[in-house]
Amino acid sequence: MNTCWSRPLVSYKYITPKKIGLHSTCDLLDMTEEPSHLLPNRKGKPNRKPPPPPRALPNPLVNAEYTCSNGFRRVTPYWHVYLTNVKERWRGMKLIDVFTSEYRDREKSYYEKAILTGFITVNGQKSDFDHVVRNGDVIEHKMHRHEPPVPDKQIGIVHRDEDYLVIDKPSGIPVHAAGRFRHNSIVHILNKEYVETQIFPCNRLDRLTSGLMFLAFSPIAAEQMRLKLLLGNSQSAFLLAFWTFIGSGYVECNEPMMTVEPKLGLNRVHYDGKTARTVFKRIHFDGKYSIVLCKPLTGRTHQLRVHLQWLGHSISNDPIYSDPWVWGEEMGKHGAGDTMDIVSRLSQIGKTAVSFTASDDDTPGGERWSGENCMECDTPLYTDPSSGELQLYLHAWEYTAQDKSWSYRSPLPTWADAIDETALELEYIE
Repeated sequence: MNTCWSRPLVSYKYITPKKIGLHSTCDLLDMTEEPSHLLPNRKGKPNRKPPPPPRALPNPLVNAEYTCSNGFRRVTPYWHVYLTNVKERWRGMKLIDVFTSEYRDREKSYYEKAILTGFITVNGQKSDFDHVVRNGDVIEHKMHRHEPPVPDKQIGIVHRDEDYLVIDKPSGIPVHAAGRFRHNSIVHILNKEYVETQIFPCNRLDRLTSGLMFLAFSPIAAEQMRLKLLLGNSQSAFLLAFWTFIGSGYVECNEPMMTVEPKLGLNRVHYDGKTARTVFKRIHFDGKYSIVLCKPLTGRTHQLRVHLQWLGHSISNDPIYSDPWVWGEEMGKHGAGDTMDIVSRLSQIGKTAVSFTASDDDTPGGERWSGENCMECDTPLYTDPSSGELQLYLHAWEYTAQDKSWSYRSPLPTWADAIDETALELEYIE
């Protein structure tokens, strides 16, 4: 019998104010007016029921235990209670359909079992498959988390002051908790091993992208920097490589784009999408690979990767946008390929198939279902990813303020060693 399904749900501890008299809660908050539970309600009668005590905030680093082996940073599997409010796109859906449509790392049978045994609840109550979720519902999922390994690489510190931390992010590590990743993220690793105070990302890089990232030591500072990066007060420059030749001079792509499959993170050029603009300039060609400097003038998800694919120059080791088996001979150039067929093939990557990018010379190994299950929770286990699956030839090299008051650069990645750094000058683009 599986022991994990009979374990009790996690309970939360409450912080109770010290009893120092009738107005203890108000005294602690330095208030002089009457407590809210003694004020009259709408019917003119006093509210006799006191408010509940505040709930203690959970420590985000609980169970963050790391081990390192074979070049990977690993997180010891742990129990975690995941709480989420019903998203707008979920409203009116059956509970089982929410999980099978949103999350791809576990099979439908797992979610059915979790609902039946009370490991998935709605508003704290045991539910059933056909329960229709509504606005305001809170879904709780107690699960035994198996996080994928990430590269065991040092996070480089480019700059630090009292407000901000600028880092050189390694490829293969997500910025924050999302999907199958939680502790194996930049934010949690920094909090565990580098800084003691809470940090807040100001910009976001894809998991496979390396290079400059800004983090702040307060939400206010994070929002200030985010607006500087978003409102055109600064510009960024990225390096990337692909397996074709692109002419000299500037190449600009202004195609709108949108997310066509949120579950897989797939984006495509689409004329109903959001405006997007990117400028490219080739700076090196070795007879096989072009290395290009590019500046995104908008900030759409996967913008550089999607625009390059549209131009016919997919990043050579891109596991999403440069797999011939997924995209076919035309590799998505100018929108080629039926989206439904592409989604069907892409959904098999990491499960029954591995990514085979245009840069692979040999049959790849990589992450897929191993055929084994966890002894504690019966979750299907995965093999380790290959080194190629954890690196993308896309690097955030420079961020510069429009008024030149600040500028930061990160070291060049190893795949760009042949570049003369003096060639990496691209004038400010309006």
